[in-house]
Amino acid sequence: MQVESQILQWFNHFHQYPEVSWKEYETTNKLAEILDSLGISYRRFDDVTGLLAEIGEGSEVIAVRADIDALWQEVDGELRANHSCGHDANMSMVLGALLLLKDKKLNKRIRFIFQPAEEKGNGANSMIDRGALTDVTHLFGVHLRPIEELPFGKVSPAIHHGAALFVEGKIKGIDAHGARPHQGNNAIDVVMAIHQALKNIYFSPFESYSAKLTKIQAGGENANIIPGNATFSIDVRAASNSVLFQLKDQIDKDLNTIQQLFDIKIEWEFQDITPGAEVSKEAAAISKQAIMEVIGMENLAEEVITSGSDDFHFYTIRHPEVKAAMIGIGADLTPGLHHPNMTFNKDALIIGAKVIEKTLSNSAK
Repeated sequence: MQVESQILQWFNHFHQYPEVSWKEYETTNKLAEILDSLGISYRRFDDVTGLLAEIGEGSEVIAVRADIDALWQEVDGELRANHSCGHDANMSMVLGALLLLKDKKLNKRIRFIFQPAEEKGNGANSMIDRGALTDVTHLFGVHLRPIEELPFGKVSPAIHHGAALFVEGKIKGIDAHGARPHQGNNAIDVVMAIHQALKNIYFSPFESYSAKLTKIQAGGENANIIPGNATFSIDVRAASNSVLFQLKDQIDKDLNTIQQLFDIKIEWEFQDITPGAEVSKEAAAISKQAIMEVIGMENLAEEVITSGSDDFHFYTIRHPEVKAAMIGIGADLTPGLHHPNMTFNKDALIIGAKVIEKTLSNSAK
């Protein structure tokens, strides 16, 4: 019960004090404080938040990643940081696994990656650049799953995320009087052409993908002015990395064509490119065995396939030799991830911590 109450205490703290990407200063301080109290060595960085902790001995390393940032969103009419993606839970489960493991005899080192800025899509790269995967053979992650994917008590050995990228663009033209449209550029016409171009992208019907406008800003208070300038955002997703980059190339071609067609300047930038999952069968088999040992075969779920994305998969894109899988924890999570009022069954934290501990200890034998 002491371990269980400690996990819940950690969760309550992180949930109460959320911090957005790259600004997880107090979260990192709290993690360091916890590790100091447990007598665990760790490494911090001068230029980014997050830290790396390690236990055990040996030349090989088994690693586990916990993301630590929160979202910035409106909650009950107030814009604020909010842990609606469950990263407070991820930290607490991984710390719980550390607590369960720290006094055990380990034949390999276990590294705990407390990673910033998952929601920005580039936090994983910051940890890779700072040696998070040095000597690592296997890497595991963990994440709560929404109720439509996994109910409370069920745990999946792997999550197959899709790939995603985002486009931020600007249309730069000239305003015109509503009675004299020929004297300017109608940015709204350009946005509509972009919208239609996205709808006209076709790949094999056996592939899962989407590209859609998610933000359009044009015009001001005057109804008789045709806006020449606008900003827009595009959300692009695919089940595979190859299709995502085909989408990227097609959007590039379409935007170039549209700016020539309308004789207008369009500037765009591809941001937060997040790769799809490259799940190792070996790593998934290790987590599968751990799940059966902890909660029984009857609570083992199938591997989850989801349209969501996670920068966890940069670790294996940049280091394909690392065998990786992210464990999915059923928690009766509703209404859904990123919903401002997301809630879940906190007992799932205990299950998650025990499954992670068993996965890591089995890997370190």
